[in-house]
Order: sequence, then structure tokens, then C-alpha cells
Amino acid sequence: MSGVDIITFGCRLNTYESEVMRRQAETAGLNNAVLINSCAVTGEAVRQAKQAIRRARRENPQARIIVTGCAAQTEAAAFAAMDEVNAVLGNEEKLKAGSYRALPDFGVAAEEKIRVNDIMNVRSSAPQMVDAIEGRARAFVQVQNGCDHRCTFCIIPYGRGNSRSVPMGAVVDQVDRLVGNGYREVVITGVDATSYGADLPGRPTLGKLARTILARVPSLERLRLSSIDSIEADAHLMALIAEEERFMPYLHLSLQHGDDMILKRMKRRHLRADAVAFCHRVHALRPGMALGADLIAGFPTETDDMFDNALSLIDACDLAFLHVFPFSPREGTPAARMPQHDRATIKARAARLREKGCEAYRNHLDRMVGSDQKVLIERPSLGRTENFTRVRLDGGTPGTVIGVTITGHDGDRLLATTCSDRRPGDHQPAQAAA
Repeated sequence: MSGVDIITFGCRLNTYESEVMRRQAETAGLNNAVLINSCAVTGEAVRQAKQAIRRARRENPQARIIVTGCAAQTEAAAFAAMDEVNAVLGNEEKLKAGSYRALPDFGVAAEEKIRVNDIMNVRSSAPQMVDAIEGRARAFVQVQNGCDHRCTFCIIPYGRGNSRSVPMGAVVDQVDRLVGNGYREVVITGVDATSYGADLPGRPTLGKLARTILARVPSLERLRLSSIDSIEADAHLMALIAEEERFMPYLHLSLQHGDDMILKRMKRRHLRADAVAFCHRVHALRPGMALGADLIAGFPTETDDMFDNALSLIDACDLAFLHVFPFSPREGTPAARMPQHDRATIKARAARLREKGCEAYRNHLDRMVGSDQKVLIERPSLGRTENFTRVRLDGGTPGTVIGVTITGHDGDRLLATTCSDRRPGDHQPAQAAA
């Protein structure tokens, strides 16, 4: 092989940072290398990263294999002990060209492979200027990193450090540059994006940042948030939901559970009633808004009744999209020391949550049939509506936004015909895309 290949696991922030890594590695002149940008959120994510490392070595026997990301930050020694790995970089180091110029030679001892600092000592988040995201129709902009909260199940603060924000001016400049490069949609992302600004002068909020972006970059057509903590939603954000058409009608919420006792044991800052009230308010402010959520199945001490409260939260909040995490104990977290369920119970509860989530998603698809939508084309014949629902249609140029009429769905994607295909007087197109 030649050049730099990147294998990315985990969140949208990792997707963004992988592009930064590519640019920095190329600036450093790195060649014949595979970068593994890992995730630490579950034990399965770590296992998959190690599997990818072994596969990369089999396929590229002469390449340098460099492991980074959250799992590398929290489990550096374990990755350095792998014979296939040439270097381990921390989450701060992976974003600097100098890290790729100072790599250890082949065959060094495990401890010499590690280039990982104490992430808790990092106090600022510098803007990473990315002019384009390779192979994607929408662009991601990192506005925040790290997390000040300590949910009992979560290892991520130890991989990302404490919360730190990118100044508003730098964010606006980057969005303006991306729009100038042809992007129609920008996604604001961070580890705990709704904590944005608490460390900046004047303590601007995420909602204030979003309003500022839309005001100062009037040519931006679509602004989207990646994931938020509903308890931190500010007045500016609620006003955007109600008033701004360019703010996309989809929110992914970090809810995690629907039972108050489990939420307290998770050390979450909201109760079930808070989550339900927020979702009802959002739907009242913006009819047609779609909501997604993270939910954990099989948390320690979760009884059948407690699990039922998690299950019923899907209907109570009218969720359309669900991301289910089977509980995975992460060494060093308080939840790992709590009484654990057996894996069979966790797996069964996760399956029930996913089944309920599929039912909610099909109901969401049903409600959209017959509506007119604006779709961002991601690749030929596939795009997403403003509320982030996937659409299959004939044709379309990636990166463009087109009007469509939803004619049906296949249980997974909406089916649509472009509005330009309709004859005057037609109420419905003749047929959906095959």
C-alpha cells in the first residue's frame, strides 16, 4: 500500500477527527501507514478495534499501524502490547503533525510505542480547520471536547478529558469556509455539545452559538446538531427549534434510561418526567420534529419493572430513532463495581428495546408517507430528509438538496419521487423508486 488509510470507530466526533488526522499525517509526510481511530464506549468497540488491527497487519505486512482514539487513551498499554502495533497516540497527540514525524522504529519495546499524555491536563480546544470531509455530503464541525460530568457507566471523560470549547469566532469562520466549499449542511458536534461555552468568556451557550452561525453565515442552508443532553438545552436553542427553518428538525438525545432509580444510579442529571416534558415541548414547538435517543439495556440492579420503564419511554417521548447499548462494564467506572446482570439477560433486554425501537421507526415512516420533503443527496439514489430519515429515490447528485414526495417505505427507508417528475395536476406520483 501507499499513503495513509484510516479506520474509524465510534461517534461523529471521531469521524471529524479522522479527517484532521489525515491532513496532519500527510503534512508530516507519513506514508505506508494505517491509522486506527478507536472508540472506548463499550467493550465490544475495543474488541472490534483490536480485530481491525490484526486484519490490517495481515493485509499490510510492511505498513506502520498507529492506534489512537479513546480506547488508545484509556488502554494504551494493552494496544502497545500487540505485536501488530507500531505506535499508540493519545487523543491530543493524534491531531498534531509532529506526532506523525516522531514515530518509534519497528520492533521497539511496548512502552516505547506509547505517545499518550494526561488528557486531564488539557485545558483548551483549538479549532481544527477542515475544508471538507472526504466522501460525505454534510460537513461536521467540532465545537467542544471532553466532559465534566461523571456518569457512573461512562469511560469517555477519561479518554477525552474535561470539557473545553472552541471560541465562537473560530467556529463561525470554519462554517463559512465549508459553505464556501459547497456544503449545504453542517453538523455541530462535540462530546458533550450542550455544555458548550461554560469555559469561555461570557459563557455562551450551544443555542447562542447556533443562532450566531445562522445569522453570520446566511448562505448556510441546513444546520444540524449531532447529540444533546436535554437537561442542558437553553432558551436560545428552544427558540431555534420554534422559529428557524434552517435549523434541522431532528435531535438525538442522551436519555440512557426511563426509570428514576436507574437514572440516579447512573448519576444522570434528569429524571423520567424531565425527559418526557422536554420531548413534548419540542414536538409542540416544531410539529414534524423527529427525536432519537441513546438507551442502555441491562444496567446493574435494573429490575424487570425498571426495564419496563425504559421500554415505555419510547412511546412516552414519541421517539423515532433508537440507539441501544447493551450495558458493558468499563474498568475504572463506578457501574463496573455494581452487582451485574448476566450477559444473557442484558442481551435479551437489548433485543426487546431494539424491537420496540423498530416498531417506533416504522410508525415514523408511516407518518411521513404522502408528505413533501427536502432531501440532501448523500450518494446516488440515497439521501436524508430534514428530520434525518433515509430516503431511496431515482438519481440525484451527491451534495445537492432536492424536493421529493414520499410515496411509501420499505420498512427501512422512505421511497420517493422527485417533485420535478410530477405532471401539473398530479396529486401523487405514478410510482415510487424501485
